Amino acid sequence: MNEWPHNWTKLIHGIDCEMCENERLDVDRFGIRIHAGTYADAYLQRADVQRGYTVVIWHGRHVTEPTELADVEASGYWIEVLAVARALITNYEPLKMNYETLGNSLPHLHTHLIPRFTNDPRPGQPFPLSAQQPDAKIEESRLWSDAQLLRRNLGMPELSRPAT
Repeated sequence: MNEWPHNWTKLIHGIDCEMCENERLDVDRFGIRIHAGTYADAYLQRADVQRGYTVVIWHGRHVTEPTELADVEASGYWIEVLAVARALITNYEPLKMNYETLGNSLPHLHTHLIPRFTNDPRPGQPFPLSAQQPDAKIEESRLWSDAQLLRRNLGMPELSRPAT
């Protein structure tokens, strides 16, 4: 039988929560920040899951469920999620946008935005995030090009690409 992570109780209380502890950088091993808002930050992901795959992360106090937010916070969070989704839709022109707010492995409020295209691994079904190759990355120049365009569309300044 599968079990919840051994540190689940700590995680739901924000202890050792990676999303709380990590300083919000514009560029990290997971992706490039395309939105820095009042309530959330959004990162275009490096993982080659799906072009445009983005994670929007609540950046207030530790919150596990959206129901823990005050009405003003909830409105602000979802307005920012939708602004990022609109930018992704404008940039990638998907057939459908998926919004997944799960938190089953890391219980900190965040929403996965997954554009769905004609060439899709499971048309008409949930996107198989776990079926992707964990080490596959989007080609760096394409990631940067997409991130810069999305940052402009979301009113963020361009970033200087770090030397490699």
